[in-house]
Amino acid sequence: QVQVVESGGGLVQAGGSLRLSCVVSTSIFRLNAMGWYRQAPGKQRELVASITSGGGTTYADSMKGRFTISRDNAKKTVYLQMNSLKPEDTGVYYCHILGSTHWGQGTQVTVSS
Repeated sequence: QVQVVESGGGLVQAGGSLRLSCVVSTSIFRLNAMGWYRQAPGKQRELVASITSGGGTTYADSMKGRFTISRDNAKKTVYLQMNSLKPEDTGVYYCHILGSTHWGQGTQVTVSS
């Protein structure tokens, strides 16, 4: 059974940084495209950033220049480095194996003003 486990969320002041991690148990992680999603209170889940198996990245417009997605295939881990955080970045962040039904349980990020 594939497991997707996020960590690294927390409470941070505006302008601060957090790094989220997502460990995946699949044996073919290096072939998986991965994505980080965010669900803010009262809003739909949205794609924050994605990374292909080859390392190509995409970002939502509001995250460009502030967030960086990366991966370590040896550790079967994908990261989301979040800098210059804003209160509107608050939400639950989910890790997802793109093209699959596998999601993590989410990690809460709260940015105070």
